[in-house]
Amino acid sequence: MLEPCKPPPSKKPRKERNQGKSLGTTSSTEVMQREIWKEFPEDLFEAVIARLPAATFFRFRSVCQKWNSVLDSQSFSQHCAQAPQANPWFYTITCENVNSGAMYDPSLKKWYYPTLSYLPTKAIVLPVASSGGLLCLLDICHRNFYVCNPLTQSFKELPPRSVKVWSRVAVGMTLNSNAASGGYKILWVCCDGEHEVYDSLKNSWTRPGSMPSCIKLPLSLNFRSQAVSLGGTLYFMRSDPEGIVSYNMVTGVWKQSIIPAPHHLSDHTLAECEGRIILVGLLKKNAAACVCIWELQKMTLLWKEVDRMPNIWCLDLYGKHVRMTCLGNSGLLMLALRSRQMNRLVTYNVASREWLKVPGCMVPRGRKRQWIACGAAFNPCLTATA
Repeated sequence: MLEPCKPPPSKKPRKERNQGKSLGTTSSTEVMQREIWKEFPEDLFEAVIARLPAATFFRFRSVCQKWNSVLDSQSFSQHCAQAPQANPWFYTITCENVNSGAMYDPSLKKWYYPTLSYLPTKAIVLPVASSGGLLCLLDICHRNFYVCNPLTQSFKELPPRSVKVWSRVAVGMTLNSNAASGGYKILWVCCDGEHEVYDSLKNSWTRPGSMPSCIKLPLSLNFRSQAVSLGGTLYFMRSDPEGIVSYNMVTGVWKQSIIPAPHHLSDHTLAECEGRIILVGLLKKNAAACVCIWELQKMTLLWKEVDRMPNIWCLDLYGKHVRMTCLGNSGLLMLALRSRQMNRLVTYNVASREWLKVPGCMVPRGRKRQWIACGAAFNPCLTATA
């Protein structure tokens, strides 16, 4: 006998099917996570936290008091020192919001807009140097120095300088050891050769002496280029004559190297990667423009071109009177290219020679892309203290 025909099973709407899947998945995941974390060894907790992406820190501190207190423990600092070093972040100041900063994480390609309540409200403070997880900031009147960790809000106003110099200064910063807990030093130098060194362990400024006669004064420093730190030595760009001036923070010795710059170069700045000194600049000729990368040859003390921006990107710069600002000077660089017709951000990895476009910087609840005025790179470190 033939069985009576059964109606075909009714097909559930997609929304109900998805809800069923998500409910089943969520419940099993929650049980699995609860069972895993219940037996998680306490001695491994800090080691795991130290290896999480730095961006998780913003959510991490608000979980509970115990998790927040982990950041101040000595054992957590040791775990952070052993963890692989992450890509540097960029702390920037925009033309529209000079009293607040914006931070960019190149790993997640995401902008953050922290509230830096510790900075003076009636003064414009700009980043001028960095080392490790710390930033050195200077007010726009070149009078007061500050050091901070923009991730943890650790902040310190440095004591007044013994030399009252209100002219523009170039600033460099180095760590006394591989970790910021060993202290840091800051050097400022102005065009007439006057300079001082701040030691965080002594919390004071000292005058190491006068600049040697072999270095031509005035220095004609390139203030668009931040100092490069290599092995405890700071390198500054100068012109007239073109070259590099260096200062060893351990021995206190100044040196000068005369190095002619490439022709048709503008908006250039120093950088470094794996012990090599790099020059980044905007090459302009007639209406054409291109970002180029040079490496300093140690034997000949000449610049050798090693890379340039992709041609298709260079075509976008044609005839636009572009200006360039370089943020960061170690390994990974951020280049802000701007003109009346364009506002573009690009990162360049010196080691891999990779060019990447950066999403626009827009303040919360804002629609307009911000113009990057200046900035500095820093290594995201939860244990670096000012």
